[in-house]
Amino acid sequence: MVPLHSLPPGFAATRDGLHRVAEELVAPARKPQNEIALVQSPGGFGTPPFEFEGARMRVRVDGTELVLEAEGEDRRAELDSIAAGAELLGPDLLPGGLPGDETPLGLDDDAASSLAAWFEFAAELLGSLRKRLPAAADASPAILWPEHFDLAIEAGEEASEAGATYGASPGDENHAEPYLYVGPWAKQEGELWNATGFAGAELGYEELLETGDSHSLALTFFEKRHEALAH
Repeated sequence: MVPLHSLPPGFAATRDGLHRVAEELVAPARKPQNEIALVQSPGGFGTPPFEFEGARMRVRVDGTELVLEAEGEDRRAELDSIAAGAELLGPDLLPGGLPGDETPLGLDDDAASSLAAWFEFAAELLGSLRKRLPAAADASPAILWPEHFDLAIEAGEEASEAGATYGASPGDENHAEPYLYVGPWAKQEGELWNATGFAGAELGYEELLETGDSHSLALTFFEKRHEALAH
């Protein structure tokens, strides 16, 4: 399991900059045009492989670089700005126009590595959870949604009060650091549902760091909420 470490200074700023990259560059480049779901990938996140103009392609972020994979070859650009990344992708992948914002993103290498480690930890964790949930839960694959910049699965029938989203956020306006969460589809009450800023449950980064086994703690967190929803 990927180990978690203390976050470097500037983590939140780098997270927010790469969130912009996910929304403004990576997701728009995925084809077909209406597909925006992303995945965890080595060094960060990116699109799944896709076919475009007869070529097998993928767009991903590796640390502080944007990578365009085409037929097994990589082209890279340092993500100094949104405009710099757009130049790498070009008008074919971004037919709506190349974003021209040259404002420095100010990405930090150590912070980008910490973000990549969080998404890798989350992908392994959610993969373990999917294997442990009952088949009836019909757990979805893990998807990284660019709008919220979190990696999550869904488990349970949509109309069922037992259904929920199980995910890992790198932080948001209510959370300076990453956290795990369970978002039930029906309103829940009780001490298990302790989230700030949304209806659900959360487990913070510091608590994960303090334990000797963050993976086991995280699985227990998810499974307890799943059991509570199932009864």
